[in-house]
Parts: sequence; structure tokens; C-alpha cells
Amino acid sequence: MKAIGVIPARYASTRLKAKVLVDLLGKPLIQHVWERASQAKRLDGLLIATDDERVKNVCESFGAKVVMTSPACASGSDRIIEAVKDLNAAYILNIQGDEPLIDPGVIDNLVMTLWKEKQAPVATVIKRIDKEEDLVNPNVVKVVVDKKGYALYFSRSIMPFNRDAVDFKELVYFKHLGIYGYHKSFLMSFKKLPKSKLEETEKLEQLRVLEAGYKIRVIETDKETISVDTAEDLEKVKSILRKLKK
Repeated sequence: MKAIGVIPARYASTRLKAKVLVDLLGKPLIQHVWERASQAKRLDGLLIATDDERVKNVCESFGAKVVMTSPACASGSDRIIEAVKDLNAAYILNIQGDEPLIDPGVIDNLVMTLWKEKQAPVATVIKRIDKEEDLVNPNVVKVVVDKKGYALYFSRSIMPFNRDAVDFKELVYFKHLGIYGYHKSFLMSFKKLPKSKLEETEKLEQLRVLEAGYKIRVIETDKETISVDTAEDLEKVKSILRKLKK
């Protein structure tokens, strides 16, 4: 078993300029992601994939291994595919470059899930939604799961629909955390799958996998993470990190 973690990191970002390099308590945001992912015990290698020299220079300054990829890569998955195509590995982990609170234990659990899994070429992580504000936020992707632990669907809309207006606290909703694990052989073929109608509608790449008929294994965690997309998100993360240092 050989698992490689890849952190895709692009300089361009719409809502928070150059967010992977933004200062987070004295370090660039991407360094926090790198340091946490480096604590995972099941990874045999970790690299950052970028198309920007500014990102490359900063990442190399704190000791990260960096692979340069084409600016033509349309998504993080495309960037990862280009970065790992010549690497000898059984499993590839896609670790988001804007989640500085990622828990290394979650990464390890994902690797072990891939190793044990026989039906799904993809695995990812979910967490129970405990804030009603997350339920109505389209940036928080919801997921419904079957009884065997495979994803049925992902959506920016509320799922399942609460027809009888049952109190939120009595229901179970899950959100998708943006970390993926792939069998490398599947990842190499994923780029050949045409973009699906569902993917284009929801703007969720994982729906291409489901619509093509493949399974996605999900594992549940109670570890919270925050994707930094805005200045407000950055302040939330700063507050959490300050509390952890006390």
C-alpha cells in the first residue's frame, strides 16, 4: 500500500485574493494545511501542486515538495492528475489547500478506508450538520448516504427535504468535507469521463462519479474543518487556532 497526499494550490481566487498565501497567525494559510497533513501517519508522501511561481517559492521556503502543473488545469482534480501521473502509488489523497484545520487522523482513516474498500474507487468524508445556518448555506454541500455507507447524492440544496417540518434537532443531516481519496487507477480514468449534467447543474465534480455509475464510500467524522473562502472564514479560523494555542 502506497498513499500520496496532494494539496492543489492555485494563486487565483475570486472571493479572497491569493488566499493560499494569506497570512494566518504569522504563516501562510497553505503552510497550516501542509503542517497538519504532514502529521498523518498513513501517507507515504505529500506534495503541493500549483501553477504559480509565487506559490511555489513560498511553499518551498517552509520545506514543502512542490510540483508545477499547467495553468490550463480546469480543476483541482485535473491539477492532481497531472501531478501524480508518473508516480508509483496505489492511492491518491486530494487535500484541499484552503482547509487549515484539516485533522491528520481524518486523512489516515481515509487511507485505510481505501485500502479496505472493494466496491468504491473513491472515498470521502462527511460530518453531521449541527448548525441550522449550515443547512441553508449553498456553499455547504449536503450529502445523503445509503445504509451500506455509500453516497446517494450530493447537493447544495437541503437534503433530505423536511416535508413535515420536523424540528431540526430531531433530524440528521450531513455535510460533505472536501477531502477525497482515490484508487490511482480510477483517478487516471476519471479525466476521461465527460462532465455530467448533474455536475454542471450543481457545480459539484463528485456528481460525475455517481452519474457515471461508480460508488463513493463515505466515512463520518466529528472533526470540524472550515474551508477559507472569505475574509470572514479567515477570521473564524484565526479564532479557533488562538483557542487551540491556549
